[in-house]
Amino acid sequence: MIQVKFFASVRECVGIDSITLPFSKVHMQVIDLLQVVERHTGCSLQSAHLLAAVNLEHVSMSTELQDNDEVAFFPPVTGG
Repeated sequence: MIQVKFFASVRECVGIDSITLPFSKVHMQVIDLLQVVERHTGCSLQSAHLLAAVNLEHVSMSTELQDNDEVAFFPPVTGG
């Protein structure tokens, strides 16, 4: 299983703050999970320039996932 969390505008788009999905693919990457989330929620996220974290560490969309990972998707943020 993979626990997926959504923050800020991503959470608003998908309409939930988290979801648990089955880990069903060997060599699954973050981008693959994002596509699963899009199909599951009906929200298009790939053009949103999202950031991702796996187990609380920032990662690229090509990072491979493992069973029981926690993945967070969130928009880029700026401060001032």
